[in-house]
Amino acid sequence: MPTLHLEILTIERKLFDDEVNMVIAPGSEGMLGILPRHTSLLTALTYGELQVKKEGEADQLFAIGGGFMEVQPDHVIVRADSAERAEEIDVERAEAARRPT
Repeated sequence: MPTLHLEILTIERKLFDDEVNMVIAPGSEGMLGILPRHTSLLTALTYGELQVKKEGEADQLFAIGGGFMEVQPDHVIVRADSAERAEEIDVERAEAARRPT
C-alpha cells in the first residue's frame, strides 16, 4: 500500500515523524482526507482531532489546536499552534480550561 511521509510539528517539539497511509485533519472548511499522491495544498487547520492511519496498526489520534498543513504528493507537514497525542491529554487540565472563569 502506498505511503506518504507525515510530520506533526509544534513550536515546542516534533510530535510525529513517520510514513503513513492516510491523514484526516480538521481543515478550516471541514475535514480533509489526505492520501499518497494528493495534489499540492496549503490549508489552515482548526481545533479538532487529527487522525493518522498506518496499515497494520491502530489509528493514532492527536488533538490539534489550529495551525497550517502543507501537502505535497509524498509529504505532509502539519504546523500546529498546539498539539498532543490523545493519550497525553491531561483530562483535569482540559476540563479546567473548558470552565468559564
